[in-house]
Amino acid sequence: MKPNIGIMNAMIRITAGFSMLTFLTIRAGRKEDASIHPTWIVMSSLKIAEGIVRYCPLTAAYEQLATERDGKEESWGQNYDYDPDEDKDACRHL
Repeated sequence: MKPNIGIMNAMIRITAGFSMLTFLTIRAGRKEDASIHPTWIVMSSLKIAEGIVRYCPLTAAYEQLATERDGKEESWGQNYDYDPDEDKDACRHL
């Protein structure tokens, strides 16, 4: 498993994960009838794990989908084959 997120992104994920986990723990401790869904706790734990390991499965899936089947990255910009020498006559008509 090769890291696919940077150091700053990892630090942000760790900080956000611990913040969410702390908030959920405090909220559950204050209210006895608090219905904290376990999904939120799992999501915050996953953010912490992604930051520590520096691997995000969603980023990996996006990168895999963003590449074409031949292995070359897909170009989203428009490719212009513009040659200014060929267009000199067109500029004179303006």
